[in-house]
This record gives sequence, C-alpha cells and structure tokens, in this order.
Amino acid sequence: MRQAVAGYASVTVHFDPDQATVGSLGAAIKRLSAKRPKLEVPGRLHRIPVVYDGEDLEDVTRTLNLSRDELIAMHTRPIYRVFLVGFVPGWAYLGPLPEELYLPRRKVPRMMVPPGSVAIAGRQTGIYPLPTPGGWHLIGRSSVKLFLPDSDPPCLFRAGDRVKFFAA
Repeated sequence: MRQAVAGYASVTVHFDPDQATVGSLGAAIKRLSAKRPKLEVPGRLHRIPVVYDGEDLEDVTRTLNLSRDELIAMHTRPIYRVFLVGFVPGWAYLGPLPEELYLPRRKVPRMMVPPGSVAIAGRQTGIYPLPTPGGWHLIGRSSVKLFLPDSDPPCLFRAGDRVKFFAA
C-alpha cells in the first residue's frame, strides 16, 4: 500500500499492482479493520463563538417554522464531530445537525461567501474559512480563523475533533 486517503464515507487506497493484488489488499484491509482499536480519547474540543445574523437566517427560520431563538438553541445544543476537512483549506464538515434544522442546499449557490460565515445544509454545518463560492444557508458568522497558512498544521480543525458553537 502506498497511501490511504480518508473521505467522508470512504477510504481510497493507492497501491502498487506489482506488489499486491486487489484481492490480497482487500483481505488485508478487512483484517486491519476488524482489529482497529476503539477510539477512547475524543478529538480536541473547540468552542466557537457565533453572531447569529446570517444573510439567510430569516429565510431559514421561516422555512423551518422556527423562531430565531429556537434556531440558535438548536444549532448551539450539540457538540458536532469534524467528519472531514476538505473542499477548501480549513473547511470542516461538521455534524450531525439536529433533524429540525435539515435543509437542502440552496437552489442557486452564491458566487462568493465571506470568510467566517456559519452555514447549514443537509445534515451538516460548517464555517467558510476563505472567501469562496458556496451553496449552504448562511445563519451567522464567527471571527475564529480556521486556515492559518503559516501554522503547522495550517488548519484549526482535524477529522475527529469536536466543535461546540455558542451565541456571541
């Protein structure tokens, strides 16, 4: 095996076909997955302040038939898991989002979302780390910097970390 790359719900394994067959590699992966230890230590906990004044907040509360305070209470209640870091540097897919907040992505994505925008879509929430296009519903903003290119590692969140939002 040369490299294993974790995805949201999969792992891609790069291998040298001169060194292993697909069958032998599959058998080795099954043996390893059966032996994996339970995660005893939870990922780091990040407390993230959010100002709930996002561009889509009014539309989201109307669509979900919630008050602003109910939405904030629901969004800040869970401790979210960082499922995956990707899309752009520093973007973390966080979840699961409470069922009451599930919304499909916007029909028309924005050409530019400001960094720090806190958003929801599907069963996830996240914070845009950089100015980028995006199709999630903007419910707030945070001043926490998620991508620090001069740091090692450059991303604040890592897969397995935990995130707790609170209203600022």
